[in-house]
Amino acid sequence: MSSRLVGVGVGPGDPELVTVKGVNALREADVVVVPVMDTMERGRAEATVLHYVPEEKVVRVVFALNERSDRGRREAAWDAAGGRVAELLRAHDAVAFATIGDPNVYSTFTYLAQTIAELVPGTVVETVPGITAMQDLAARSGAVLTEGTEPLTLVPVTAGAAVLKDALAGPGTVVAYKFGRQAHEVAEALRETGRLADAVWGSALGLPEESVRPAAELDETPLPYLSTLIAPARREGGRGGKL
Repeated sequence: MSSRLVGVGVGPGDPELVTVKGVNALREADVVVVPVMDTMERGRAEATVLHYVPEEKVVRVVFALNERSDRGRREAAWDAAGGRVAELLRAHDAVAFATIGDPNVYSTFTYLAQTIAELVPGTVVETVPGITAMQDLAARSGAVLTEGTEPLTLVPVTAGAAVLKDALAGPGTVVAYKFGRQAHEVAEALRETGRLADAVWGSALGLPEESVRPAAELDETPLPYLSTLIAPARREGGRGGKL
């Protein structure tokens, strides 16, 4: 029988936000792979997983999570990580891969699944959805993501602040991921598009160092890389105005 590789979304950091299905998938797997940077520090995915499975079941695999400039180094790290997971799949029936947020939203799991399809043909790939940072930030801040016919745009600021500015100039709510290193540029984009007043940002959601604050307080101080921004849609016309 074919082995199974299951990408499990474990949410943005609060272990209570892992779904029941996610917990079951972690516990039913023979081993649970967690991605770590080459500095080997414990990441959010690993910390969350350890609330539900014993440490001896967890396999730490290095991914070039923080490598953006050296593509060769990044590709080599992905190949090495894929090779390690391939070994696990050949030895076990079910391998889970824990990823923060959702495995189908800007997740390392996507690249891993592509690699495994080449290294271990016939592997069954499944995903278990997870709560995203934008959902958690909306809940913690009281920001409403969408109403009526409003669109919702999600932008990774690693693509550049100009991409965010274009989105802010359009309709609906705009969510920005990974903007911590460009906080000043993000504040300028919000200001120039008239979207600063109602916007909110957050980092380390669900963790002791959590911060949820108005975007108007953004300055030139660098923020954690995994910071999230919500710029709600402009809403006029009262209740149900966008229906």
